[in-house]
Amino acid sequence: MDAMNIIRDEHQSLAAIIHAVHYMLKEIEAGSLEPDFKLLQAMVHYLKAYPEQRHHPKEDQYLFARLRQKTGEADAIITRLEHDHAGGEARLEALETAMNRYEADPKGGYPVFVEAFDSFAKFYRDHMITEEREILPLCRKHFTEQDWEEVSAGFRENHDPMAGTARPLTHDDFQRVFSKLVAAAPAPIGLGAGPYRDD
Repeated sequence: MDAMNIIRDEHQSLAAIIHAVHYMLKEIEAGSLEPDFKLLQAMVHYLKAYPEQRHHPKEDQYLFARLRQKTGEADAIITRLEHDHAGGEARLEALETAMNRYEADPKGGYPVFVEAFDSFAKFYRDHMITEEREILPLCRKHFTEQDWEEVSAGFRENHDPMAGTARPLTHDDFQRVFSKLVAAAPAPIGLGAGPYRDD
């Protein structure tokens, strides 16, 4: 059942990024941290390159499709989750637009970006909770050992570069998480080619 562990680990990585950005925004509002737009760009790049282009397609192709074959019990939930996945590009575009406004006008753009990020974070939190509380138990109920082997093989591809990031983050974790994030993002946002590409 490697797929179960991979899904949860990838969800945890995304939750860690969301938590870290929330922390950064609170520190900026308190006046103890200057906004670092390179880090925000790296965060948006990560969200595009991994959760949207790698993680969600794996769920659609390997997990949801097989669960539909096994039972109609999850059809309505899967349809809603697939609809969520299809709207990912628009959500990221709204977040990136707010980030660009923030960079162009740090004072006026800050509340706009905070609102956009809070909306984005709430969506993802609810989405991941639905998958873990409603979809994964049904997979455990209906999948055979062979099903798990095949689903796990699909999920092992395109492994998340942020995998293993702990949640909740402590103060000491903050710089480590963002250093890892920037290192994974390709130039000119990050430090190099990184373990993933958009192509």
